[in-house]
Amino acid sequence: MSTLPYRPNVGAVLFNAAGQIFVARRADLPNAEGPAGGWQLPQGGIDEGEDPRGAVLRELAEEIGTDKAEIIGEHPEWLTYDLPPHLIGVALRGRYRGQRQRWFALRFTGVDADVRLDLDPHPEFDAWRWASLSDLPAMAVPFKRPIYTILASSFARFAG
Repeated sequence: MSTLPYRPNVGAVLFNAAGQIFVARRADLPNAEGPAGGWQLPQGGIDEGEDPRGAVLRELAEEIGTDKAEIIGEHPEWLTYDLPPHLIGVALRGRYRGQRQRWFALRFTGVDADVRLDLDPHPEFDAWRWASLSDLPAMAVPFKRPIYTILASSFARFAG
């Protein structure tokens, strides 16, 4: 077990009007499909002194180019995941053993054209799509699947 701390983090389960969720493919895993994972939800670090509700909207703007969303739900507990051993000391700038996350359900208030993965000079994602919430766990890298399974249950009331 690593002695490194968990990185404080927020995550967004972004629902469209049809009750589908926004998923994006990591730019560093372009060939990962289906059970191999590579698709994930927008998420990112919480800055020192930042409120998680503000952080999730900031992260949406940074990662997917829009913050056209409203918070409609929040998972009641912080969730944590550990990086697999081969990523400890490598991922998350080598400073964390995993992440401690606060997850929010959001309703997308924009249109698909508002999503702009190309606004960041070093985009985290290279593709995106709308998917079924129930399909989420199978699309994720294995170490994120337990959290995505919890979210699929916790936010099922918002799904179409």
